[in-house]
Amino acid sequence: MLLQVSSGHQQIHTSINRRSVISTRHLTKFYGKSRGVIDLSLDVYEGEVFGFLGPNGAGKTTLIRTILDFIRPTGGAARIFGHDHRTHSLEIRKRVGYLPGEFSLYENMTGWQFLKFVASLRGGADWSYVKHLTGRLRCEDELERNIGDLSKGNKQKIGIIQAFMNRPPLLILDEPTSGLDPLMQQEVHRMIREATKRGATVFISSHILPEVQRVCDRFGIIREGKLATVGKVAQLKEIARRRVEMTFDRSPGTGPFLGVPGVSDIAAEKDMVRCTVQGAIGPLIRAAAAYDVIDFISHEPDLEEVFMTYYNGGV
Repeated sequence: MLLQVSSGHQQIHTSINRRSVISTRHLTKFYGKSRGVIDLSLDVYEGEVFGFLGPNGAGKTTLIRTILDFIRPTGGAARIFGHDHRTHSLEIRKRVGYLPGEFSLYENMTGWQFLKFVASLRGGADWSYVKHLTGRLRCEDELERNIGDLSKGNKQKIGIIQAFMNRPPLLILDEPTSGLDPLMQQEVHRMIREATKRGATVFISSHILPEVQRVCDRFGIIREGKLATVGKVAQLKEIARRRVEMTFDRSPGTGPFLGVPGVSDIAAEKDMVRCTVQGAIGPLIRAAAAYDVIDFISHEPDLEEVFMTYYNGGV
């Protein structure tokens, strides 16, 4: 039996005044003795881009397939658009643009034939908008060819088009830029942002950290089937460690920086002082300002550092 969403969960939504489009509570899926996801509770809110991060095998695809009712959970509950994901699965799927991580296509169809087939299952499509998408992804000619003859990147473009073409209120994209060159990756990112401007919600499963850093509002990290953390990209970057290099007219040595909050690994060489800063950089700047600073270089933390901190249990 599925667990019901608690009244406390509803109070949380009221307090933050945002509607949850995807909501899971204690969602669990085991494959025999092997784990998929364990006791996973998560909310994805209307109009946001949520990035779901983790390496292959962490449980990202299992979560997606479970909430879309392609596989049944071992326990827990999920709701999409406020509806139970199992009892309303057909209605839910009509409102979801889904790009699987392993996208199986009919190899003997042309790209256009496949898109028309998908449209027939959904009750039609705005073909002027579909052609607009094919132009943006630069695949008009490729759609005339059999899918089996296309490259991985062009097959991925077809998958992206079928996910976006009905302007769904929810996009669930599993590794959306896999196989695409950098220019096409940027175009897909623009498409995602445009979708949110019209009110859509986007859930991205990815192991590409810079992609999530560029396009997402919030992200969650899944570790061995369990949700390790959820937060805003900007907030999580604050806990990362950044390298700082300061050049002085005359080096003050390491002494002035010992005990400065968040500062560690201090080393002085000639007129340069190097250190590592975690969190706010202001205290270090104030300490350095007491001396004649010629140059101050702060290497911005990468989201990968944040990811590894959480994934290795450092936070």
